[in-house]
Amino acid sequence: MKGLVIGGLGIFHVFTAHFAIGGGMLLCYFQWLTMTGRSRPARQFMNGYFSYLVLISFVIGALTGVGMWFTSIQVSPMTIGLMIDEFHWLWAIEWTFFCLEVVAGYAAYKYGSKLTDRARLVLLVMYSYAAWMSLFWINGILSFQLTPGAWLESRSLVDAFFNPTFLPSLLYRTIAALVVASLASMVVINLAPSFTRAEREELVRRAAWLLAPMAVMPLLGLWFLAVMPPDSREWVTGGSAAMTMMLTIAVGASSIVGAYALIGLIRERLYINGATATVLCALAYAATAGGEFVREGIRKPYTLRELLFSNSIRPEKVESLRKVGLTTLDPYPLRHEDRLPKLDGEPHPQLRTGALVFRQQCGICHTMDGVNAIVHLTEGWDAEMKRHNFAKLQKLKPFMPPFAGTPEELEGLVQYVSWFENGKPAQWADSRKDGPEYVERLARIRKWFDEAGPEAASKSELKAQR
Repeated sequence: MKGLVIGGLGIFHVFTAHFAIGGGMLLCYFQWLTMTGRSRPARQFMNGYFSYLVLISFVIGALTGVGMWFTSIQVSPMTIGLMIDEFHWLWAIEWTFFCLEVVAGYAAYKYGSKLTDRARLVLLVMYSYAAWMSLFWINGILSFQLTPGAWLESRSLVDAFFNPTFLPSLLYRTIAALVVASLASMVVINLAPSFTRAEREELVRRAAWLLAPMAVMPLLGLWFLAVMPPDSREWVTGGSAAMTMMLTIAVGASSIVGAYALIGLIRERLYINGATATVLCALAYAATAGGEFVREGIRKPYTLRELLFSNSIRPEKVESLRKVGLTTLDPYPLRHEDRLPKLDGEPHPQLRTGALVFRQQCGICHTMDGVNAIVHLTEGWDAEMKRHNFAKLQKLKPFMPPFAGTPEELEGLVQYVSWFENGKPAQWADSRKDGPEYVERLARIRKWFDEAGPEAASKSELKAQR
């Protein structure tokens, strides 16, 4: 499933990017400790494994960032196109800061030990600032997807960027970056063989202070929940089992890390060994995964709220597509068309239509018989139930976009799904030859379209589902 590819890559990219940002801040802090004589082993730590780790992280972050662009363009080119149209100059600014981050980071890694302490600190501050500014610009663009806010009326770039969730998500991500870097440094400190136990304890105690801002994370999370759209808030408070579960994982993992950090490491000044630090890093990754899953999921049924449904169909186009057809706009050949049953020597036309509808309407999030498969989700539905539920899709599942196609195309999708459910037999009847019964089916589908309307589900309908 396309969504899993971009989701898995995105989680890994976010985690490594957060580490690169927080790692720069931690290196600045340790360089200051070195310059002021507050920590003797800090210099050795900076010249050792951790600098390599930061280098690896921003290289991996760069590679996975390119991978994110590539997969996003493949999965939803319309989404990327609209965001570039609106934010092209901001993307350019972000890329400029990223270039500065790469140059400063590599220079600090390659020449840092040869520079004076002050020059090294300047270089590290430059790297850290560039990394955080890259986060600053990307955060504004990504948060726009959920909360375009006043931009919907003003079409102002300022309103788009400084949207309602911009600030809470920026502050939350900044703290998350500090947390990831601090925990990773504790793993490195315990792995480095050159430190004595006393030196490890001192370095752990110093690094633990970067975990202190976790105390305000719950407030930032509540702030984010308060300013997100009401229907999105419903998803994570019981409206969607998957999103509620992933939010619980994120909150639970963060709570464990936060409690250990604030009580154990900062208040009680406990020592942490490599195994415990690794477990906490794993929990931080779980929190990142849960949080990113929720961030993506709460936009449903949109990828750009009020602008573009998750299947890349514009909301204002649904009604017209129900008249002119969805497949009429698809110029691309159908993959594996030769595997369809033959009818009069040609690939089954109705099943071919259904396959095209699936590709346009469903294929971004679903497979036919794999992960999140249509045939599993419709198991137990007869053909008439499929027609009814597909026609009223957003009423049945409020996080789904409305069906955008003609009654004939919906019937084609029903036949295509049924063909899969029956094991893809070599022969399949054409329901269009059912005469008056087929005409009546189309009339019922049109009636259900009218009853459902072309709009996404309302908040009241979501509550009714609960």
